[in-house]
Parts: sequence; C-alpha cells; structure tokens
Amino acid sequence: MSDEPDDPPPEAGKLPTGRLARTARVGGLVAGQGMRWAGMRTANRVRTPERAEAAQNERTAALVGQLVEQLGQMRGAAMKVGQMISMVEFDGLPEEQQDELQRKLAALRDDVPPVPFADLEKLMRKEFGGPLSRVFSDFDERAFAAASIGQVHRATTVDGDEVVVKIQYPGVAEAVETDLRNATLLLPLVKRLAPGLDGKALAGEMRERIGEELDYELEAQNQRRVERRLRGHPFVRVPRVRTDLSTRRVLVSEYVEGERFEEVRRADEAQRDRYGEIVFRFFFGLLYRDRIALGDPHPGNYLLAPDGHVCFLDYGLLRDVEPAHLDAERAIAVAVRERDAAALKAALGSGGYLPAGRADAVDGDLALRLMRMAIKWYAVPGERRFTPADARGDQMRGRERPDAAQRAAIRSQVNQFTLPPQALLIRRMHGIVAVVLGQLRAGADWGAIAAEYLHGAPPATALGEAEAEFLASRGGRAGAAA
Repeated sequence: MSDEPDDPPPEAGKLPTGRLARTARVGGLVAGQGMRWAGMRTANRVRTPERAEAAQNERTAALVGQLVEQLGQMRGAAMKVGQMISMVEFDGLPEEQQDELQRKLAALRDDVPPVPFADLEKLMRKEFGGPLSRVFSDFDERAFAAASIGQVHRATTVDGDEVVVKIQYPGVAEAVETDLRNATLLLPLVKRLAPGLDGKALAGEMRERIGEELDYELEAQNQRRVERRLRGHPFVRVPRVRTDLSTRRVLVSEYVEGERFEEVRRADEAQRDRYGEIVFRFFFGLLYRDRIALGDPHPGNYLLAPDGHVCFLDYGLLRDVEPAHLDAERAIAVAVRERDAAALKAALGSGGYLPAGRADAVDGDLALRLMRMAIKWYAVPGERRFTPADARGDQMRGRERPDAAQRAAIRSQVNQFTLPPQALLIRRMHGIVAVVLGQLRAGADWGAIAAEYLHGAPPATALGEAEAEFLASRGGRAGAAA
C-alpha cells in the first residue's frame, strides 16, 4: 500500500488484459515445465531410487516456485487460482518444503501494489452515473488495503456515514474472463502436483467461485445475509452493507475501527486465546451450523473491535454446502476420533474424497493415520496450544522418517484420493484457520469446541455458552442440526 497515491510504484496497475498476453504467460509456464518434467522422468530411469526421489522433489519445488512467480505477476483469476492451489497436497515433497510452498501460494494476495486513484475514480463515475461528490462528502484517495481483484478506500457518505469502499480494478473482469478460459491449461501441472485430483471438476469449481467473486452485488448479498444471521451476536460482528450505494464493481459497507491481526499477535496469552476461539467459532459455526463455507479466512479479513467483538470482512468467496456433504465431514471426524478405519473409508467415499473404483487399493489403517495427522486438532477432544511451527496440524516430527520405498508406497496410496469440488473451500477454511491459530499461539480444547458444531455437543467454554444463549433467543441451536 502506497502513502503517495499520485506516485504509485512502477508496477502498479500493470494488468495484462489481452487474451494473447495472459494466455502466453500461462501457456509458456505449462510448456516449459512440461519439457523439464519429461526430462526429469527420463533421467530418473537410470538413477537410484534415492536420487530419483530427490530429483522429483527438486522439480516439484521448481514447478510450484514458478507458479508463484508467474501467477503473482497477474491480478485476477490467475492469482486466485494460485491461492486455491495452495490447498492441494503436493506429491513427493518433504513436509517442510510442502508447508513452505503452500505458504508462498497462500500469500499471493499480500503486498499487491495499488492502482492509481485516477483510474479507480473513472470506474466509480461510471458505476455511480456521476461525480463522487454526489455520493461521498469525503473520499481518501490513499488505498486502505489492496488484494487480488480490488482495493479498499475510506470515505464518508453525503449523509455522514463512515464507510469503506471496495473498488474492482479496472480491466480485471476482462482479464479474469481470459484466465478462466485458460484455467484448463494449468491442469497438467496440477495433475503432476497431485495425480489423484479430478482436475476438470476442480477447474470448474474454481471458475464458478472466482466468477462469483467478481460480482460485488452478489458479495453484498452474501455479507448482508451473514450480517442478518449474526446481528446482535455476543462476540462476532459483521459490517452492515450499504446496498443502496453498492454496484457490480463497487461495494460500500460501514467502517469499523479495530486492531489488525499483527497487533493482536502481540497481546497476552488470554487475549490471543479468546481471539483465536472467536475466529474458530465464526468459521466452523457458519459451516456446520449454517451450511456456509467462507473460503477466505485470511487474518487480514478480521479486526478486534474496542468492545471485544471480532469484526469479519470479505464475503466474496462463499459457497453453500449440501447437507449430505456436511454429514460426510461429520462422519469423517467421528471415525478419526473413534479410530475406526472401516468407517473412515466409508465416510471418505460418501464425501467424494475416495472414488469407489479406487477404494480397494487403499489401506484403511494408513488412511486413518494420514487423516489423524490432518484433522486430529479439531476432530479429537483434548487441550492443545498451537505454535507457528505446527500451525497446519499434527506433523510427523520426532518420528522416524520412512525410507524412499516406504514414501513411494505412501504416495501411491495418497494418489488414490481426490478433492471433491464442494470441499475445496472447506479444506481451504480448515487449513487457513489452523495457520491463524498457529500464528496466534492460541490454546484451547479445539476438539470439544468443534463438537458443538459437528455433533451438537453442549457448550465447552464461556463463549460457547454465550453463543448458545444468543442462538436460543433467535430460535436456533448451537448444535450440528441447527
């Protein structure tokens, strides 16, 4: 974010909108990596298993590194695709490299240079049908925040309301349309990173979700829907939307004063624990109670208000989840908690994670071990304090590392699984919330708290009791069936 709106950085506003320019970037990436990958495969035929594995790890790291670099230079869908890919488990990488690469992909939304205000003002004039003075008595030309498809400014409406105005980058819709048409070009790379995925189905889900994110009128409806559900909540706040001022490319909502995430990270342990529990409850509650998956729980999207409420922002990446899929997610958590390998395989099948034709090839005990590493933090009751080092859940630290042959066998098993499109935002939400709790170094019995939403368990904390009272007063329940 620049403090000098009239003198933006040289790269600001460089948005290649032409179909050929954007296709050339993605196509060149795919072609170059394809040749390098083929060369690596050929060379591996005469290498020892250990050297072959090392070569594949190096090539995978280089591939994802180039994805980060190339996609990070492009606003719009290309960058969003990179953020989505951050939820994919990469085949053949040691966990520490996998974590680092996923962090790089997930960080694509950060440090985006702002677009010159003159370009944004021209767009807003078109959207409002006249000069800004007809809508705002004051408008701060300095960007308040910048992201992949738009940036945010503070303003005051002519009727005196303090608001934030999110403005879509000029030309980004056209660029995204081209990116979405080109999304299938990335499928060969995604298949190399995660051979078990149904790339076409995943690309279709990304096209739909990212396409919806371009429509700020739809985002305004999403935000208003969540705000109405949670209005008067004891510790969660959602800004009210000015639907009368919002358009397809401009979103106006109330300004909320609050501390940013980095300030909260410096607070004492009790404050961090409370904040982390509220973050957890907000996203898990919306999903398992209200069947709403919010796919962007980035820590930049919430504020700690002076009254102790946490204010949650950004409702562009949202999906309604079918009850049957949530039933499968609950069954997966129960099977992990009960250490029931057979039940886990059945639940993974019903949730779309394990295609029926591959089920016989999967060792149930191995699947159970892998799933416990991934979701034990919220599926199994027990006190746990997160640290930045283990933010993504239980890792195999301190255990004997399997040899090359054992790792190949594990990869063969993992590649039997896929990521159902409906679960893309769910997995993204779970993963990023865990990262946030790690950054906060937050402690709680996360499994007991999750059980309120997953299984209808009674409140596990004082915050849970306050929320249950609120939901009862609104005619709802804090349990799984509410």
